[in-house]
Amino acid sequence: MKTFALICVLLTSCAFAKQPNVIFFIADDMLPKHFNCLPQGEGKNLTPNIDRLADEGVVMLEQHCASPICTPSRYNVLTGTYASRAQNAWFESITKKEGQTVVEFNTHIIKGQQTLPGLLKEAGYSTGMVGKNHVVEAHGLKRFKDFDASAKDPENVSILKANHDHVCQAMREIGFDYVDRVYHNNPDFLGLHEVAVQNMDWITEGGIEFLKQKRDNPFFLYFATTVPHGPTAEKRSWNADPLISPVGYLKEASKGQPARDTIPKRLKKAGLPINDDTTNMLWLDDALGALISSLEETGELDDTVIFFYSDHGQMSKGTLYQGGVHNPCIVWKKGGFEVGSESDALVHIVDFAPTILDMAGADLSGVEFDGESYLSILNGEPQVGDRIMYFELGYARAIRKGNWKYLAVRYPEHVATMTPEERARVLEQWNAERHRKHLRIVTEDPTKPFSHLTAVPGGGDAERKSTGSYPGYFDGDQLYDLSKDPREQKNLARDPEYKQKLQEMQREMKKILDTLPGEFPL
Repeated sequence: MKTFALICVLLTSCAFAKQPNVIFFIADDMLPKHFNCLPQGEGKNLTPNIDRLADEGVVMLEQHCASPICTPSRYNVLTGTYASRAQNAWFESITKKEGQTVVEFNTHIIKGQQTLPGLLKEAGYSTGMVGKNHVVEAHGLKRFKDFDASAKDPENVSILKANHDHVCQAMREIGFDYVDRVYHNNPDFLGLHEVAVQNMDWITEGGIEFLKQKRDNPFFLYFATTVPHGPTAEKRSWNADPLISPVGYLKEASKGQPARDTIPKRLKKAGLPINDDTTNMLWLDDALGALISSLEETGELDDTVIFFYSDHGQMSKGTLYQGGVHNPCIVWKKGGFEVGSESDALVHIVDFAPTILDMAGADLSGVEFDGESYLSILNGEPQVGDRIMYFELGYARAIRKGNWKYLAVRYPEHVATMTPEERARVLEQWNAERHRKHLRIVTEDPTKPFSHLTAVPGGGDAERKSTGSYPGYFDGDQLYDLSKDPREQKNLARDPEYKQKLQEMQREMKKILDTLPGEFPL
């Protein structure tokens, strides 16, 4: 890990006259087609506020994430470290059993860990969080006996509210002063089918309440949407009953965003189709717009930096291919950055924490991160040296050095030698829980191969579209020249011509693996 030391606020005076406010807006499962600032989405979305950030700020075109599913990516953002460093009992028990870390939805932040909000508090910030958790360990959550029970039943309402309060307390314990309007997981996993809908307005109202608090110090707001992650259908997303929330039925609809019934009208006026993508993206953009408007009202927008990021790449979610780990972001401040409107510097998700703390002028003597600040890049300085980026997920590991990418897949012996009976039992148990929650079934065939992410025949739902979708997917060692093969279609690992390059990349990976928990044989 790199030791990142800062002496005082003066080190960042070239960029900020005082400690800036920071909003980290993290969306959920956005695709390249959802960004007008990317070629895949240009002109396809009505997102004036995201467009404003891109036009006035900088689009980090070569931003990458380390572990392309919800939980570990949020771990990376909030700690600045790889998710394989997780210290929660569940994760550590799996590591002990498997002999290697298995980074899935199991990497939770616990009380006492070093976190971005905790460090910002030490630097004098007020810290706030609203929206999706799915990463901080919350104890005491109660399970509902009947997934289809009524959300109006007083006993069930009590459980919903108690679960919400437990999550809020867990978030406070890792460094957030203000916590409200939280989803402890995706809507489908809140425990009751009736409340498994999106409520963007409810989250936004909580964010606005934090922004409008009177304070004399700078603030940090971690604003985590559950949109555009599923459910995306109209009646369970932008046009759902606005009274339904993770704490049951509200007494009145949340305020702060434009009325939902204006969404199709505005899309029609803009000449855009009205579908699940366009409606939910406009709804999400309205949330961002509401935060910006609040800051304009309080006069704080000019002193605020906004990071806009989706939690991971979606083109190959659940894999370490570029479609999963390549994930551009936007950084905005008034007047923009010296680097210009776009940057192709190789930057990583674990860089967010040190970059934000660098902006804050925090004293981090002795604090260690896996990432590094890229404030100097935003300030117009060139990236120095070859950035080696590391990726981890499930039973796969990968690194990128320049245009070379090495990916390795290793299953522990008990997984690789699982008997037909064991495979059938694992799949049956997996599907039984999904049937209970009315969720999609990937396969009922126990002979299907495992994915990179899960040791379940056919893989899990998160990686459903990407399992087996690459020619080299089931190869243990994979080597790609991204300059010639950006879609990773030709595995060069077995080509004698590239033997030395393969060995070089394996050596580079081993250097990183040797600093991390668990074993991963190369």
